[in-house]
Amino acid sequence: MQKVYLDNAATTQVRDEVIARMQEALAEHYGNPSSTHSFGRSAKTAVEQARKTIAKTLNAHPSEIIFTSGGTEADNMILRCAVRDLGVETIITSKIEHHAVLHTVEELEKEYNINVWYVDLDEFGNPKMDHLESLLKKDDSKKLVSLMHVNNEIGNITDIAAVGELCKANDALFHSDTVQSIGHYPWDVQAVPIDFMTAAAHKFHGPKGIGFAFIRKNSGLKPLIVGGAQERGLRAGTEPFHNIVGLEEAFVRAYEHLDEETEKVKELKKYFLERMEQEMPDAVCNGLSGDLEKSTYTLTNIRLPFDKQKSLMLLFHLDMKGIACSKGSACQSGSDQGSHVLSEILSGTALEKPSVRFSFSFYNTKEEIDYTVEVLKEFANN
Repeated sequence: MQKVYLDNAATTQVRDEVIARMQEALAEHYGNPSSTHSFGRSAKTAVEQARKTIAKTLNAHPSEIIFTSGGTEADNMILRCAVRDLGVETIITSKIEHHAVLHTVEELEKEYNINVWYVDLDEFGNPKMDHLESLLKKDDSKKLVSLMHVNNEIGNITDIAAVGELCKANDALFHSDTVQSIGHYPWDVQAVPIDFMTAAAHKFHGPKGIGFAFIRKNSGLKPLIVGGAQERGLRAGTEPFHNIVGLEEAFVRAYEHLDEETEKVKELKKYFLERMEQEMPDAVCNGLSGDLEKSTYTLTNIRLPFDKQKSLMLLFHLDMKGIACSKGSACQSGSDQGSHVLSEILSGTALEKPSVRFSFSFYNTKEEIDYTVEVLKEFANN
């Protein structure tokens, strides 16, 4: 049976170079980075080099990069600490954010009695900038805006620069979950008015369990996890040295090969959309995921013309044929609930049809695309 992995928005295959770097770290550099002897100093030096490498690529200061266990922890830390430490009284977000943001905001609303306002979305799932501006001007409360750069289910790209300028003009803080875009798009944090952003290594061919938060200098945030003085005092706990150098290796490789790998993956998405149009013309792209310019090149979300009974067997059938994909966020795959993202932009019969997210990487091939489309076509005709 052929094996085809098209669930790269959930996690990616780890690069061979990353695995080799991590194996070396585990075997030879096992000192605690907080220890003062040579073993510890060696590990500490590598941790700080990784921080500098990431900061240089993002045009940030090394002190602004804080290593975390991933995007979820980073989102939680920033949002919670902004309310607790910075006096944020109002969070403005959207109803199609990742649950790492949505559930955190819901908990903060209960715990701190803050205001939570949701920006209106257009029919494709894009935040309406005029409504965002009106919310920012609504009252004099201290505000933080949290809007993701690339939506993890439908791939829409938010105009981060425009959001940042609106926040800056209205004296609001700006946080963006950039988990689906770091490693796939160039970033310059000096060119975009942004206070906080988050990343996870496993989204760009690095290891799971490691990510980072960008926290603008002199933010005023205090640690969420207390203990030792690691991570500039903002995140206590012994640094997972092997994961940090794995993150660095994946990050470096991603940006060294960004142009060529972007072009390859974009061609794969284009080819997939063309083949679907030929073989299953009744299939529809959700959001802007069929637009090669307005959505990320890494994924598309397809609504398929199957009835309810047939829909129940779709993912099982694809899995049996060796094809890995997702009906939405992998974080929700164990839930019977439908996609909260699609529920916001679809209604009626459209919402009853099965929607599948196919997400691509440079490891995929056109032959795998052909196989996937043929399996879908065969399923439709049976």
